[in-house]
Amino acid sequence: MQQKMGIQRTVLMLLGLISLVVCGFIWRMSQPVIMSNEELRINGAVVLDKPRIFSDFELLDHSGEPFNIARMQGIWTIVFFGFTHCPDICPTTLATLNQTYSKLKDSEKERLQIVMISLDPERDTVEKLAEYVPYFNSEFIGVTGNQHLIRRLTAELNIAYNRVPLGPDNYTVDHSTQLVLINPKGHYHGFFKAPHSETMMRSTWRSIDATSGL
Repeated sequence: MQQKMGIQRTVLMLLGLISLVVCGFIWRMSQPVIMSNEELRINGAVVLDKPRIFSDFELLDHSGEPFNIARMQGIWTIVFFGFTHCPDICPTTLATLNQTYSKLKDSEKERLQIVMISLDPERDTVEKLAEYVPYFNSEFIGVTGNQHLIRRLTAELNIAYNRVPLGPDNYTVDHSTQLVLINPKGHYHGFFKAPHSETMMRSTWRSIDATSGL
């Protein structure tokens, strides 16, 4: 009888030990992989030596509400500069951002927002963005407005773009493909280089968030 009880105790202890190991593994897997700046760069994320302050602006989101720096404070923001008539890069990038965002934990989603600012405000009205941006993810925010404010903002965030005629009544917009990262203070923190990978963006942002102290 005592031998049987001893065996049972041993089995229970082994099961408890296995449970602790499994729980520890699951906890470790849920923690962000901390990367050095060099490792971040190798994986497509560039963090500025010192976050940059940029000028405030007053644009409109796809609901017609004001969008400015205050809307990017208290939360991380990934900004994509594109336009709705873009045939390939823009929809591909937004789809990748959707995959990146959708696989975050709920607590992480509360710390990150995705914003597309139009480089073609002449055609990208509030109504047009309201149809386009939520198609990729209902949480994403489309932004448009005064082209001069957008031009100043892109210059301060190192985004190059140029209107290219395609005919008498048509044109496209050539533009930079990096994704700008704004930190919760509303400062330019870094950027994600193309080509964009949803796995790498998720991993690098988690590392940046965990080590920034913001």
